[in-house]
Amino acid sequence: MYNFFFLEIPEHFPFLLRGALVTVELSLISMLLGTLLGFGLAVGRLSKSRALRWPLDAFVEIIRDTPLIVQLLLIYFSLPEAGIVLSAFWAGVAGLTLNLAAYLSEVFRAAIKAVDEGQKAAAVSLGMSPAGVYRRVIIPQAALASIPTLGGYFIALLKDCSLVSFISVNELLRHATIVISDTFDSMNTYFMVAIIYFLMSFISARIIRYVEIRLTPENRRATVSVPLIMEKEGAR
Repeated sequence: MYNFFFLEIPEHFPFLLRGALVTVELSLISMLLGTLLGFGLAVGRLSKSRALRWPLDAFVEIIRDTPLIVQLLLIYFSLPEAGIVLSAFWAGVAGLTLNLAAYLSEVFRAAIKAVDEGQKAAAVSLGMSPAGVYRRVIIPQAALASIPTLGGYFIALLKDCSLVSFISVNELLRHATIVISDTFDSMNTYFMVAIIYFLMSFISARIIRYVEIRLTPENRRATVSVPLIMEKEGAR
């Protein structure tokens, strides 16, 4: 125990943290791309055109019904045979993005359908274009309703990034295997890895909760009303 706290943590923790930074980078890029792609899939799957809707439905079903690790291996090892060569990092981003987008498309599809039809009709009656209705009426409400679920998926994504170690991405878990190969101390190394994953997830959860609270309608109204009140008082 003495060796763990006073020798192994100072020696190996910085190296593991460098791997954790790659994990965070993978997560942020994949979350951004997956959110955009997932929303596009949701809009397409709500289309009245079967020619557009069916292929997207098939894509989502295939992604959701196959393991993420298999998707990563296919992208990294099989795409080069078709002439598409990606580095390990970007193959990981591609796999995580596609997998996340398939699940988020269901989240966004439910959020979009939950927007009151009366609001859409009112926006159209005011002369808004379909794109304007989506931009000014549907997207803000769907995005706000999706924030808690998006936060949960981001935390899950942080942990799913460990799978990209199988395609040689130097993220946290792969750095741990390097440490173990040098020290032959798997128990303490994996304990340090667990601590880092916990800290990343805990901090992410707190940030997501803060954003969720700040974006609730009550807080948004309070944020807007205070400056207005101060401006009116100053005018008097």
